[in-house]
Amino acid sequence: MMELIRVMIIDEHPLYRQGCRSALEASGECTIVAEASDSKTGLDLARLQSPDVVLIDALLSTNDSLELARQLRHWSPRVAIIMLTAFEDEEQLFQSMKLGAAAYMLKGISADELVDAVRRVSQGTFIINDNVLSRPAVASRVLQAFRTVAVEEPPEVAPLYTPLSNREIEILDYIARGNSNKEIAKSLKISDQTVKNHITSILKKLSVNDRTAAVVHALKHGWIKMNDD
Repeated sequence: MMELIRVMIIDEHPLYRQGCRSALEASGECTIVAEASDSKTGLDLARLQSPDVVLIDALLSTNDSLELARQLRHWSPRVAIIMLTAFEDEEQLFQSMKLGAAAYMLKGISADELVDAVRRVSQGTFIINDNVLSRPAVASRVLQAFRTVAVEEPPEVAPLYTPLSNREIEILDYIARGNSNKEIAKSLKISDQTVKNHITSILKKLSVNDRTAAVVHALKHGWIKMNDD
């Protein structure tokens, strides 16, 4: 029997929570372990119920949804967080990514899209990366953050052995410069699927969940360098 994905919903609106619950439970893949209308209750219940995925209203009236996400990730680094918002905000998207949220999505998504997102993030996928790459202003800030890491944290002593192949390091270098999978595929004259396969291999070898963490890891070890263009 398939193990159900344990989901928690933190949203001030009872009707929206009910809609999320109905959609997720109807999929047969999820079980709702807790609901909360505020961050404090949400954090307490999360500690009791240990959810796999937490849906958070990005626009809580207490203006502490990002702090809630930070505390949840600090308490349980393995929990996958989906930020749901009534309207997109690039600053909030950037901050959500920095906190390690797995997805940042509009509340207007369909039931099927919500179920698919919960399924994917529960498996370790970071949907938020696609949002970042599609927004030049946010992607530029991400690159600047990479440069800051490279300056503030000098590369560790280069190891005698790197687990990545030359092609994988090359792909990481393209990712660090803000290239999408399609752009990398075109530059290297390989298929989109081949790029995806390489990225999957990179994440597995480095034991990280997303491209951002992989690039930071490579910068710290001196495998790639971030130069201003």
